Amino acid sequence: MTEKPKAIRPGVVEKIIKPLHPNDPEKAQIAVEGADHLYKEIRIENTLEDGEGNKVKLKEHAHVDVVVEASPEATVPDEAR
Repeated sequence: MTEKPKAIRPGVVEKIIKPLHPNDPEKAQIAVEGADHLYKEIRIENTLEDGEGNKVKLKEHAHVDVVVEASPEATVPDEAR
Protein backbone atom coordinates (compact mmCIF):
# COMPACT_ATOMS: atom_id res chain seq x y z
CA MET A 1 0.00 0.00 0.00
CA THR A 2 1.33 3.44 -0.93
CA GLU A 3 1.86 5.90 1.88
CA LYS A 4 -0.14 9.12 1.64
CA PRO A 5 1.80 12.28 0.73
CA LYS A 6 2.16 14.52 3.77
CA ALA A 7 3.78 17.62 5.22
CA ILE A 8 4.66 17.99 8.89
CA ARG A 9 5.07 21.44 10.43
CA PRO A 10 6.00 22.27 14.02
CA GLY A 11 3.60 24.31 16.10
CA VAL A 12 2.98 25.60 19.60
CA VAL A 13 -0.31 25.65 21.52
CA GLU A 14 -0.74 29.38 22.14
CA LYS A 15 -3.84 29.14 24.30
CA ILE A 16 -6.70 26.95 25.40
CA ILE A 17 -10.10 28.51 24.70
CA LYS A 18 -12.91 27.63 27.08
CA PRO A 19 -16.33 27.27 25.43
CA LEU A 20 -18.98 29.97 25.80
CA HIS A 21 -21.66 27.30 26.12
CA PRO A 22 -21.13 24.24 28.35
CA ASN A 23 -22.14 21.85 25.55
CA ASP A 24 -19.52 23.24 23.15
CA PRO A 25 -16.02 21.73 23.07
CA GLU A 26 -12.88 23.38 24.41
CA LYS A 27 -10.53 24.57 21.63
CA ALA A 28 -6.75 24.67 21.33
CA GLN A 29 -5.24 27.53 19.31
CA ILE A 30 -2.05 26.39 17.59
CA ALA A 31 0.51 28.64 15.88
CA VAL A 32 1.98 26.77 12.90
CA GLU A 33 5.63 27.59 12.16
CA GLY A 34 6.34 28.42 8.52
CA ALA A 35 2.77 29.48 7.70
CA ASP A 36 1.91 32.93 6.33
CA HIS A 37 1.58 35.51 9.09
CA LEU A 38 -2.17 36.09 8.70
CA TYR A 39 -2.92 32.36 8.50
CA LYS A 40 -0.56 30.82 11.05
CA GLU A 41 -3.13 30.10 13.77
CA ILE A 42 -5.56 27.24 13.65
CA ARG A 43 -8.14 26.20 16.22
CA ILE A 44 -9.10 22.61 16.80
CA GLU A 45 -11.19 20.76 19.36
CA ASN A 46 -8.95 19.99 22.30
CA THR A 47 -9.69 16.26 22.25
CA LEU A 48 -7.02 13.70 21.40
CA GLU A 49 -6.42 10.01 22.07
CA ASP A 50 -3.20 8.52 23.38
CA GLY A 51 -1.75 5.24 22.11
CA GLU A 52 -3.99 3.26 24.47
CA GLY A 53 -7.22 4.97 23.41
CA ASN A 54 -7.50 7.22 26.48
CA LYS A 55 -8.86 10.73 25.93
CA VAL A 56 -6.29 13.48 26.58
CA LYS A 57 -6.04 17.26 26.06
CA LEU A 58 -3.27 19.57 24.91
CA LYS A 59 -1.60 21.90 27.42
CA GLU A 60 -0.89 25.56 26.79
CA HIS A 61 2.64 26.13 25.37
CA ALA A 62 2.91 22.47 24.28
CA HIS A 63 5.05 21.79 21.20
CA VAL A 64 3.09 19.83 18.60
CA ASP A 65 3.41 18.59 15.03
CA VAL A 66 0.72 19.65 12.55
CA VAL A 67 0.31 16.99 9.84
CA VAL A 68 -1.36 17.63 6.49
CA GLU A 69 -2.02 14.35 4.69
CA ALA A 70 -3.72 13.71 1.34
CA SER A 71 -4.64 10.73 -0.78
CA PRO A 72 -2.38 10.26 -3.83
CA GLU A 73 -5.36 11.13 -6.08
CA ALA A 74 -5.55 14.59 -4.45
CA THR A 75 -1.97 15.55 -5.41
CA VAL A 76 0.02 16.40 -8.56
CA PRO A 77 3.76 16.10 -9.21
CA ASP A 78 5.90 19.13 -8.37
CA GLU A 79 7.29 20.03 -11.81
CA ALA A 80 9.65 22.64 -10.33
CA ARG A 81 12.06 19.95 -9.09
